Amino acid sequence: MMYLMFLLYFPEDKTEYIPAFAIMAIFVLAAVAVWRFIIKVSKKEEEKTKELEAKLKEQENKKSL
Repeated sequence: MMYLMFLLYFPEDKTEYIPAFAIMAIFVLAAVAVWRFIIKVSKKEEEKTKELEAKLKEQENKKSL
């Protein structure tokens, strides 16, 4: 457990946190952008699937008549 304590580093100069915060902000923004992109693509795929299901039901109804 004592070995883990040596891995922690808290700088005295707080300006060293600025690059870390900037990188974290970039990654968070990129994650949100990817998340929104996936939702957008998923909705388009859902619409295509609903259209395909409607066509298949329509064809099935024509065959049964």
